[in-house]
Amino acid sequence: MCPANSRRIAVIGAGIGGLTLAIALRQHGIRVDIYEQTTELREVGAAVALSANGTRFFDQCGLSAQLASHWFEVSALIYRDGRTGRLIGKHDAGPAYRQRFGAPYVGIHRAELQAILSAAVGMNRIHLRKRLVDIDDGGAHAALRFDDGSTIEADLVVGADGARSVVRRWMIGYDDALYSGCSGFRGVVAMDALPSLPDPTALQFWMGPGGHLLHYPMGNDHINFLLVERHPTPWPQREWVMPATEGEQLRHFADWHPAIVEMITAKPVSDRWGLFHRPPLGRWTKGRVTLLGDAAHQLAPHHGQGANQSIEDAVVLADCLGKAGSGPIADAIARYEMLRRGRTRKVQYASISTADILHLPDGDNADRRNVRLGTLEGALHHLAWIHEFDARTQVPSERQGGTWL
Repeated sequence: MCPANSRRIAVIGAGIGGLTLAIALRQHGIRVDIYEQTTELREVGAAVALSANGTRFFDQCGLSAQLASHWFEVSALIYRDGRTGRLIGKHDAGPAYRQRFGAPYVGIHRAELQAILSAAVGMNRIHLRKRLVDIDDGGAHAALRFDDGSTIEADLVVGADGARSVVRRWMIGYDDALYSGCSGFRGVVAMDALPSLPDPTALQFWMGPGGHLLHYPMGNDHINFLLVERHPTPWPQREWVMPATEGEQLRHFADWHPAIVEMITAKPVSDRWGLFHRPPLGRWTKGRVTLLGDAAHQLAPHHGQGANQSIEDAVVLADCLGKAGSGPIADAIARYEMLRRGRTRKVQYASISTADILHLPDGDNADRRNVRLGTLEGALHHLAWIHEFDARTQVPSERQGGTWL
């Protein structure tokens, strides 16, 4: 067995999860190399919402002050009727949220977050233009082959290559993506372009039969939004994104509140994004290869937990490898799976079912939902078990997802 700091760990993918893993491992004296297929570091999508279960790590590793100049702290969590704008529930975030959960709730541009994380890792550890084409785990080490003809060997390979993971497909042998029945339009709009919008610094859900709008503030006084509707079914093409024509974003929402129409027409319509997720795996590891983040447990976006669960994964995996020392990597990975599979599975289910809750037709069920979300206790019932978790110090309770193999 070799010392932990001399092991060769290869991370596939330089997204939020892979970069966070490299930073967390460095705190244990373990260095990694990250292999990224793109020619430059860039994130798909405009912004990401980070809740306390994600942002607390950046405080623990000393990056929160640097990130704070780029993120926007959410002032409140608000639920509204999407057609009338009627306030259903308003729950303070900001200082009240930080006091409750120990870290802030923020929006930040993905590119700015990735730039700070990659600088913390160091570009000398990030290898660009490395598109993985095959893994051979039959020898003394895992051998990775890239499309430029180069190969490397590793004692551990971590697939952090996102929702369309090459590593996951190698592991299970097929593409298991599932269309959720919903699609969406994304956009970024300046706050001052939205005069009809109440509470622009809040994270808000505008709910209604068959669809919803989620938006939150991000840096530079802009708002990031995701407009979701239950349409089309089935998804009509192989790609997850398809072109949209101007006005298509109003198909379901033309008669909703003026602030919504204002927001979704402030810029030319984006492509239509099919919202996919993947079924939970019974095991995340095959030989010397394991998974992290969306590659392990791609979420529907309705809970805003994709990046946050990737951060949790990275912290736990780094801690397991650090504590293992020169002991068997297999034991460290087994503990990583034990600590993460139950929790991420529960978050996956919660994320998928949230669309059903937000899209209820008018009637008794929607009325009961509104009563629950109108109280702080009701909102915390859905969120506290996720946001309160500290991946570095806690083992998930049954409420937080539990541990199992």
